[in-house]
Amino acid sequence: MLSKLQKFRDQKTSDQKGFTIIEVMIVLAIAGLIIVIVLLAVPALQRNGRNTGIRSDANQLAGYASTFSTDNQGAIPTAAGSTVASGVVTINNASGTASKGKIQAGTKTTFVDAASPAAAVTPLIGELTVVYGARCPDSVSGTSVTPVNSSRSISVIYATETSGGTAAQCIGS
Repeated sequence: MLSKLQKFRDQKTSDQKGFTIIEVMIVLAIAGLIIVIVLLAVPALQRNGRNTGIRSDANQLAGYASTFSTDNQGAIPTAAGSTVASGVVTINNASGTASKGKIQAGTKTTFVDAASPAAAVTPLIGELTVVYGARCPDSVSGTSVTPVNSSRSISVIYATETSGGTAAQCIGS
């Protein structure tokens, strides 16, 4: 009798070598959940990377313009004397010496001398607008910025990506 019971136990354990369908489905559900979380996080990480890059370029341009003004007894550059070619920035005016630096190659940059009154600027993603003779307004909201005329100020206006579209930003020096 004991040998029949032993055979039954041996047969039962030898039949249970694989995973049950429930165990496989649980593993697949967990793997699917991990994939969904990763796929939802990737676009936000990419957006943050682009925003960081454009913000860095805006800060660099503001710094180069500020350096130019400091080196030239407070004179501000002019749009005609400022260029960006292959990521190399040259900031100048008719009487000053050039201030040079680098930003990311491919960043479209527009230099503008402020009109009176300053016109609203609606920046596009990945583009910078440098306004000479204007400062940033006290608060910026929405997709455009209207700089405030100020003969000794420089504003750099750009757009950042948000989950709902774009938001205009302004850095002044």
